[in-house]
Amino acid sequence: MTDERYSEEACYVIDSLEQIGSQWRLIVLHDLQDGEKRFNELKRSTDASSRTLSRVLDDLQETGFVDRRLEEESPVATYYSLTPKGESLFPVFDAIEAWAEEWLADEEDGVEAVGSLADS
Repeated sequence: MTDERYSEEACYVIDSLEQIGSQWRLIVLHDLQDGEKRFNELKRSTDASSRTLSRVLDDLQETGFVDRRLEEESPVATYYSLTPKGESLFPVFDAIEAWAEEWLADEEDGVEAVGSLADS
């Protein structure tokens, strides 16, 4: 990103979120932390439509977060797993989960925290 309105650090955050920031990308990346899965396993566990899941997996492959492996034995199966780049997100997910437990665990507290930020 070359927008002069943002600092270099902010640009890195924005660029990162553009690569992983969609709801479905995050769900698939998080789901693949458990290891390699077939397309239909991901479809069931994420509750994504076939079209959405296929698009998301293609995007994640293109950006280097996911590997695709085709097993041509009968029945043909396609497997997906995280690349080292995808696995490097584990601590990010852990940090987001810790943040969510602190700030969003109790819905009432989350509303109060958001409300207090809006008041500032």
